[in-house]
Formats: sequence, C-alpha cells, structure tokens
Amino acid sequence: MMYVLLLGAELASGLPDAALTPGAGDPRVMQANIDATICVKGYAKSVRPPARFTSALKHRQLARVGLADQMRAFEEDHLIPLELGGAPADQRNLWPEKRQPPWGAGTKDRLENRLHRLVCAHALSLRDAQRAIARDWIAAYRRYYER
Repeated sequence: MMYVLLLGAELASGLPDAALTPGAGDPRVMQANIDATICVKGYAKSVRPPARFTSALKHRQLARVGLADQMRAFEEDHLIPLELGGAPADQRNLWPEKRQPPWGAGTKDRLENRLHRLVCAHALSLRDAQRAIARDWIAAYRRYYER
C-alpha cells in the first residue's frame, strides 16, 4: 500500500520518489571513458532496453496505482538518462513519467540533451550531471536550461 501512495505522489509531482526511483548509473560508464561511450553518436540506442521490457514495467507500475488504462499518458523514463550513463534496465532508474507539460517528459528530454552537450564538451562532469538530474531534475532544469 505504501508503494501505491508513493508512486501516486511521484506521478502527480513530475518527480520520482527517491525511495522508489533513486536513479542508477551504469558502472561501465565513467568520466574517463565518456568520449568512447556516451559521447559517441548512437550510444544510447545501443544500450536501450527492448520496448517489451519497458512497456511491461510501465504497465505493472501504473496498475499498482490504478492507472493501467493511462499507458499513453506516461513514458517509461530513465531518471539518469542513457546519454548520461544511466543504467539501462535497472528498475531503480526507471519510472512512469507523465508526458503532460510543464514538468513532463518533453521538458526533461530538453534538460537531458543540454546536460549531455555540457558533459561531452567537458564543461560539466558526468558525476555532477548525474547527481543533479537524479536529485531533482526540475531544479536541474531551472539551473542548466533556464540560465
């Protein structure tokens, strides 16, 4: 029951609950190898889990809070995005993110792209980017995108 309450609150706020979705990095990606991993075109696509995995996970998560019929209103998202070295299939890094603005999937995607550019330009460390987006992606958006 506690899971249902927490997941319901996170879906309403636009932020995942840190107890359920703290974020998880891929241990294969580190600052020393970003130019050979996340900064290579096509990297995220090469590690993205199959849609059948993420769709099934999203369905289970939404069903727990009585929203199984709202699949299209949500996107199963990586809190720490793949292009910032997020763990591809770790459930601690995946949650059903609402699509609806202002704090929906499209807004977070813009932040992810901005942070990816900064990390690959060596203007922001991978660790700082991962930490900022995992702690509070809305605050990170305000800091890195609305400057």
